[in-house]
Amino acid sequence: MESVAGIKYEILYSEGAFAMLRLLLPKGTSIKAQSDAMVTMDTTMTVEGKLEGGIMGGLGRLLSNENFFFQTIRAVNGDGETLLAPASPGSILDLEMDGTPYYIQKGGFFAATDGVVISTRMQNLAKGLFGGEGLFVLEASGRGILFVESFGAVHVVDIPAGKDIIIDNNHLVAWPSHIHYNLEKASSGWISSITSGESLVFRFRGPGKVLIQSRNTLGFARWIQSVAPRK
Repeated sequence: MESVAGIKYEILYSEGAFAMLRLLLPKGTSIKAQSDAMVTMDTTMTVEGKLEGGIMGGLGRLLSNENFFFQTIRAVNGDGETLLAPASPGSILDLEMDGTPYYIQKGGFFAATDGVVISTRMQNLAKGLFGGEGLFVLEASGRGILFVESFGAVHVVDIPAGKDIIIDNNHLVAWPSHIHYNLEKASSGWISSITSGESLVFRFRGPGKVLIQSRNTLGFARWIQSVAPRK
């Protein structure tokens, strides 16, 4: 098991599409997670809904298509163990926060230790309206461990300094705030971009590590609609 600030954790079933997070919390410590993440917890622990960043923080999360409340699990009456699971099938990845802020796509935040601050950041108008992420994205800052979730497996794209790489916005999970990125057409012309199925994409310039997911939630939803029985 990994350990940070006395909290021990391990990601279970990481080789499949149904990952869970196991945490051992010493008395007096806590973990914050997305709403409804708790699967089990010891009787020494409590769970409650909390507003990270107050009312404005909650409203900002709503604008970024996240839940208004987070849940906080605290070891109150002694050490305790808890299991957390995402709502959708996929993976969980732990990121050690060293003071470098990360932006997180909608649905990408899963859990974090106390030293990690979750807030919202307004994007450039064009990136927000046309990029698919919305005008607001979550921003994780501070120090500790950030857990992000993905739809499918998580893959880390390590972009060298000066190199550009094109990433479909529906595959984005998280990226460091310092990395430069622009929104652009997938092809040279609009018709070709739209008919390719990609339309708009993001161009990232290194150095930096961008976390992507192996599956596209929008594409999966369209596939479900295509095979669902029609009434």
